[in-house]
Amino acid sequence: MKTTLLAAGVMLAAATPAFADQWQDIVARKELKCGTFADVPPFAAPDPKTREMVGFDVDMRKALAKHLGVSAAVTPLSVEARVPEVQMGRVDVTIANLAYTTSRANQIQFSDPYYVAKEMLAVKASNPAATPADLKGKRISAAKGSTSELSINLNGSDPVTFQDTGSAYMALQQNKSVGMVANTMTITKLVNQSKTSGSPLKMVEAPMLLEPVGIGMKKNEPELLAKVNEALYALDKSGEINAMWNKWLGPDTEFKMTREEHVQPITAIQFTPIP
Repeated sequence: MKTTLLAAGVMLAAATPAFADQWQDIVARKELKCGTFADVPPFAAPDPKTREMVGFDVDMRKALAKHLGVSAAVTPLSVEARVPEVQMGRVDVTIANLAYTTSRANQIQFSDPYYVAKEMLAVKASNPAATPADLKGKRISAAKGSTSELSINLNGSDPVTFQDTGSAYMALQQNKSVGMVANTMTITKLVNQSKTSGSPLKMVEAPMLLEPVGIGMKKNEPELLAKVNEALYALDKSGEINAMWNKWLGPDTEFKMTREEHVQPITAIQFTPIP
């Protein structure tokens, strides 16, 4: 009888999948593997003088790791690699202006959002377009795999995609598209840049989309999710997130953005999730 029970126990153990605990792995290695943009200022980009990665997401990565009591390792990512890299476990978290979408939420899990981004449309200043609807059926450029691209599809326009926002900007300047979409900060910077270089642009006032932005993690890792959320609320309460925001995006920067939202559950935000 004992032999039978032992054999059954061995068979059951063999048939039961082993679930790794990613948070315990992070603690054991004493390092948080973070994915950030490769070159999308002001979120993450090489400093022209030191070549070290700097930006809002870089500072967020450092603050998060410090709060968790581990060091931070960075993996530069393209826009379209942000979800696959964390899904496959090559990075523990993605901190790269990652907006919530239903398709992304089916692949990875999100922390509670720490701000709400807007996808904005830029056109040449001579373009009479006053709303996104004015460009239905028109070619609009954006970074490939981004929510900017999704917003173009939802608008009924024709997306022309590139590996980075700089190429999308050049497409507009070279008349390969009649508009481009990116987040508010990027569009603000490019509009200002266009005043002294290239054809002047303007930002259309109405947003293409509202997007809660959070930290991406692999699904079915509840302890890691809880630790990240705990850290975000603590960093928000201490004022650290506001300080990082003001440094890179705030009223005294070229973007002149005010952070209006605090860390909160996504259910508390009034928005229409995009596919």
